[in-house]
Amino acid sequence: MSVSAEAPAAPDKDWWRGAVIYQIYPRSYQDSNGDGIGDLKGITARLPHVAALGADAIWISPFFPSPMRDFGYDVSNYTDVDPMFGSLSDFDGLISEAHRLGIKVMIDLVMSHSSDQHHWFIESRSSRFNPKADWYVWADARPDGTPPNNWLSIFGGSAWHWDPTRMQYYMHNFLTSQPDLNLHNPEVQDALLDMTRFWLKRGVDGFRLDTINFYFHDKDLRDNPALDPSRRNASTAPAVNPYNFQEHLYDKNRPENLEFLRRFRAVLDEFPAIAAVGEVGDSQRGLEIVGEYTSGNDKMQMCYAFEFLAPDPLTPARVSEVQKAFSIAAPDGWACWAFSNHDVVRHVSRWGHDVLDRDSYAKMASAILMSQRGSVCIYQGEELGLTEADIAYADLQDPYGIQFWPEFKGRDGCRTPMVWDSQALQAGFSTAEKTWLPIPVEHQLRAVGAQYGDPASVLEQYRRFLAFRKQHPAFAKGEIEFLAEDGAVLGYKRQYGNETVLCLFNMSAAETATELPAGDWEVLTGHGFESGLEGRRVELPAWGAFFAHHA
Repeated sequence: MSVSAEAPAAPDKDWWRGAVIYQIYPRSYQDSNGDGIGDLKGITARLPHVAALGADAIWISPFFPSPMRDFGYDVSNYTDVDPMFGSLSDFDGLISEAHRLGIKVMIDLVMSHSSDQHHWFIESRSSRFNPKADWYVWADARPDGTPPNNWLSIFGGSAWHWDPTRMQYYMHNFLTSQPDLNLHNPEVQDALLDMTRFWLKRGVDGFRLDTINFYFHDKDLRDNPALDPSRRNASTAPAVNPYNFQEHLYDKNRPENLEFLRRFRAVLDEFPAIAAVGEVGDSQRGLEIVGEYTSGNDKMQMCYAFEFLAPDPLTPARVSEVQKAFSIAAPDGWACWAFSNHDVVRHVSRWGHDVLDRDSYAKMASAILMSQRGSVCIYQGEELGLTEADIAYADLQDPYGIQFWPEFKGRDGCRTPMVWDSQALQAGFSTAEKTWLPIPVEHQLRAVGAQYGDPASVLEQYRRFLAFRKQHPAFAKGEIEFLAEDGAVLGYKRQYGNETVLCLFNMSAAETATELPAGDWEVLTGHGFESGLEGRRVELPAWGAFFAHHA
């Protein structure tokens, strides 16, 4: 009697829709060799934490060879690992362990610019006639020697830097050591797509695309117009940066990007079940661009804009406004929402700086994030309720903060090392006497070991709610319908198939009550929040939440 083996299940090409993605900043996650800097082996050793949390995937910020002027977002070799972080073999081991634990792996691709130490740029700047002369954005000076136009760098000053060898300016949207690649050149596109295949062949499950709307510039190098002061806001750049004074029509957001994204998506589709999320950095047109980049099933699977990464307070009206605006701008698109990442002030400090009960606030915010329509990014340490660290000027590493100190203190405050054991040296992050950024004492007290198993902790609430989310497909894939505003209460329904889940949140420090909407509702449990129900009246404690579904 012969027994035929079952064919392996086909990979789920839709795994990303509603996925919870855990962002890891490799310098700060776990140091395995005692040099004070996190590395790939350290990430591998800590993957059980991600699995226990319940995340579906990890996104690892850049670990490629780099002079580290912008801490890895200035890549000098796209197809290797910086020795600081380990080796390609270490990366292969990370992939293997993540997949064993059921975790997808996404990596950060920085394709709008490279390091000035990349061999492409070294060749490009050597003359005007070498094979890579047109691989970067070069332009002649104006007759008076000034830059070719008024474009500005996000990191301050002109977006043009003079090169004495070529006697031309090159464009840099970020640091002068981060020259912009010229994606108008098909050879540059082909090289970047070949690099993408390199990592896909190593087993990655997807990518986060850094500054996805910066890939192309206007070929005619037209000046950007001034932006009306009433439309300025500080979500793309800090308020002290004159970058916010321009409407960025010509230095980014160009229509040519759509065809390149189709080419990129075609490469992803050569492999099974690959997904990409693009970072759209534009405070004026963010959601509109997300709609363009995620429509039609031939570009990005998902994008995230800066609406929930901005300083604007998180209120019932704000949550409703952002989701409704997204549904208009991108009716066929899919968002990936985050409240914190490696570039912005941690949300517990950004929004809850005057909140007395930070833990309750963190729990409520996490439930709002994880019940939104879209996929979700959680930034390392967020699950511990970490606040923004106060870094002394002498300890600053971020060039952005050094440039605009003290009005803007940079990004180091959200990049401090992860805390694992409050009793261990450097909170279990490293055995080094000094870590690349200092670890605040208040963070050490919130270490994983101090919270694990404590049902009242922020960490255990994240774990509970992630498990609760997985029990109800409406959270991952369902539609969203907002209820009429009711004071401090945020209310909406998530509907998928025959399941409708009611979500109510008290976004205030005072107890409040609200009425159930029409229909028969059955209270849901297992999410970690307690509230009272008397008839149709829901009693919500401060920073509380309530969940129910149709009976």
